[in-house]
Amino acid sequence: MGGYLMEHGNLKVLLQPAELLIIGGAAAGTILIGNPPSILTGILGGMKGVFGSSPFGKTRYLETLKQIYAVLQKARKGGLTELETDVENPSKSELFAKWDHHVRDFVCDTLRMAMSGGPTPFDLDQMMELDMEIHEHYAQLPVKALNTVADSLPGLGIVAAVLGVVVTMGSLGGPPEEIGHKVAAALVGTFLGILLCYGLLGPMAAKMGKAAEEEHHFYHAVRVALTSFFKGSAPPVALEFARRAVPAHVRPTFQELEKAYKGK
Repeated sequence: MGGYLMEHGNLKVLLQPAELLIIGGAAAGTILIGNPPSILTGILGGMKGVFGSSPFGKTRYLETLKQIYAVLQKARKGGLTELETDVENPSKSELFAKWDHHVRDFVCDTLRMAMSGGPTPFDLDQMMELDMEIHEHYAQLPVKALNTVADSLPGLGIVAAVLGVVVTMGSLGGPPEEIGHKVAAALVGTFLGILLCYGLLGPMAAKMGKAAEEEHHFYHAVRVALTSFFKGSAPPVALEFARRAVPAHVRPTFQELEKAYKGK
């Protein structure tokens, strides 16, 4: 906008509701026809978090690792069977009461299989990896859908521009000012299509994709802690393995983690 005004442009020329209606309506139709309700819900949910901060910061990691430590300590002292009541009814368990329900289900389902005594630590790790792959796949579907719509916007802008040219052709022979206004409106359609693609929906889809990756890294750290414990590591060692799996920009220090799970 600043560059446009420096060129002595008139902002009123950019206000073309008809062009926005053509582009926005076609884009909305594209996304509604091409995606089931579950993906549309995912797009809406992802767009809400685009302009906010990431929920997977250092505080979230410390709190979750502290919760995992409490579970592993109880299992270490009394065996995995000591967790049976908590795992079977986690919503009423004091141990899992404050957990995020997605992480709680991920951990409880894994512990339930571990208590059955059948799967080896390697099998349990593979099971968690499979769970994460499925979750990652479906978390990326809204991102791909939004990217598809973003990629279509320049073409839809051209459609709006062509319709504007058609209207202009019907005005030939009229006042030059009227023809100029209609040509400008048609060109604004192309401009809006490209701008909305590369300046709005494209970056929003990229941010949603990064949010899905951050969630995947979060579950990976939980998976590393559980796998390490199943292989025989003490809870503090299992948490150190998990800490090393945390992305560097949100990774707590060894002292911070120790202070968190010791309650100091």
